[in-house]
Amino acid sequence: MSDLKIIVGTKTYSSWSLRGWLAVRHTGLPFEEIKLRLDTPEFYEAIKDYSPTSCVPALLDGDVRVWDSLAIIDYCARIAPEKFWWPEDKAAFANARSIVAEMHSGFMGLRGNAPMNMRGRWTGLALSDAVQKDVTRIDAIWTDARSRFGAGGHFLYGAFGAADMMYAPVVSRFETYGIEVSETARTYMNAVLNHPYIKEWKADAATETQIVHQDEIPADATSLG
Repeated sequence: MSDLKIIVGTKTYSSWSLRGWLAVRHTGLPFEEIKLRLDTPEFYEAIKDYSPTSCVPALLDGDVRVWDSLAIIDYCARIAPEKFWWPEDKAAFANARSIVAEMHSGFMGLRGNAPMNMRGRWTGLALSDAVQKDVTRIDAIWTDARSRFGAGGHFLYGAFGAADMMYAPVVSRFETYGIEVSETARTYMNAVLNHPYIKEWKADAATETQIVHQDEIPADATSLG
């Protein structure tokens, strides 16, 4: 049994879990996955054994404990340095770290009104000003990174790396809610959605039956936000 363990929530909904899981999967190292059903008494009882914040994801590596998705990404980069995580070019690195920090702390309009939902599909939704502002900014981020630093691959900085892990749940949200983006952003989204790790996560999410009502919008919704 591997010393490396990633604790995640229900894959349909847990966007931060997806980020941490992608990092561990990207290392290429053997690991054990522990999945907890979100928003249940069992979740809140079990997660205390893994994370001091009682949030997923959490990573255990023997007696080392890491919590928070970005911290997990950085830790995984340390234990698997041969993998691509961050671009080497100074300007590209600065850009990558900045957009990851922006994702980590921002886009509350999108996050609050368009929860990740791997099993849901909506089309024709009107976007509130707050959601549209976030969508416009994210589209600009992706377009800028691809045009300036994306040569040599299909992802933000060429190869699949840390920044793509952080934005993967946003790609999922845009797909779920039928959000319109530029051609460059759509091409990038297709690359992420066709990545084998994303397909693996989505296939597992498709087998789940749990419904977390706070992460569902009405089936007949006409707007986000």
